[in-house]
Amino acid sequence: MSSSTKPRKGSTGGGAVRSGVGRKQLPPVPPGAGAPDTTPRALDRRPAQEPSPNGIPTSYGPFFLEYSLMAEYNLLQRQRIPGIYCIPSAKSPLFWFGVVFVRQGLFQEGVFKFYVIVPDNYPDGDSPRVIFDPPIFHPVVDIETGELDVKRGFTKWRRNVNHIWQVLLYVRRIFYKIDTKNPLNPEAAVLYDKELDVFRRKVTETIRRCNEHIYDPPSTDDPHAIRFSSWDPSVHEEAKKQVLSPKKRSESETKNAQTSGLSWVKPGSTKAFTRQEASS
Repeated sequence: MSSSTKPRKGSTGGGAVRSGVGRKQLPPVPPGAGAPDTTPRALDRRPAQEPSPNGIPTSYGPFFLEYSLMAEYNLLQRQRIPGIYCIPSAKSPLFWFGVVFVRQGLFQEGVFKFYVIVPDNYPDGDSPRVIFDPPIFHPVVDIETGELDVKRGFTKWRRNVNHIWQVLLYVRRIFYKIDTKNPLNPEAAVLYDKELDVFRRKVTETIRRCNEHIYDPPSTDDPHAIRFSSWDPSVHEEAKKQVLSPKKRSESETKNAQTSGLSWVKPGSTKAFTRQEASS
C-alpha cells in the first residue's frame, strides 16, 4: 500500500512525516500520552485525553489503522488464496479492489469483481463489507446492491482473531458451498432448493453478463483499480511464456542442488553411503 505521490519537503502530511518509501514517522507525543506531570499546576491545565477502547491514544488512531491494514495485506499475500486477487486502493486503505475467478461448480468460468469496504474503526468494529459490482445472482448476495452477507460467516468480528484474508476466503467459498438459510436473495434460494435447472440458467446469465463487462474501464481513476484488457500478443505473449516455461535455475542453485545432502545410493544397489565414503 505505497503512496504514489512524494511528500513535499517539510510537509507533515496531516501529522505524519514520511522519511522514505514505505516508512512513516509518527507525530510528536500528544498531550497526556507521555509520562504524566503530577504537579498540581500541571494537573489543572492539562487537557482531558479522549478515552480509547483499545488503549491506543486517539491522536495515533489514523496511523494505527493504516499500519493494521498494511499488516492485513501482508497476511493476505502469504495466504495465496486460489482464484482471488485483491489489492488496497491507492487513495484509501479502507477500500480494496478484488476479483474472484471461479474454476468449478455451478459458477464455473465466472469472473466477478467486488469491493471490500473496511470500517474506519477497524479492527474494533464490525466485519468488512463485500460488494459485488455488478450484482450477482446468489442466495447470500443482495440482487439490488450486490452486497454479500458477510455476517453470515462472521457473526461477531473478533480483534486479532479474524482477518481480512478470512473474509476473502469466505467470498471464494460461497461459490462452492451454497447456503440458502435466511437468504438475501429469496428467489435464488428457492430456485436452488426446488428448481435447480432454473437456478443454473440464472447463474449462466449472471456469468455471461459479468464477462461481457469484464473489459469495461473502472468507474474510478484509482491506479490500483482492477483493469482487464483484451489479448495483445505484443504486450502479453512474453508474460505468457514466462508463466508457462519452467523456471531456470541459476548456476549457484544448480551447484547447491548437486552437492547438498549426505545420503547417497550406489548405482545398481540399494546400499546407502555418505559423501565422505564416496570420496574415499
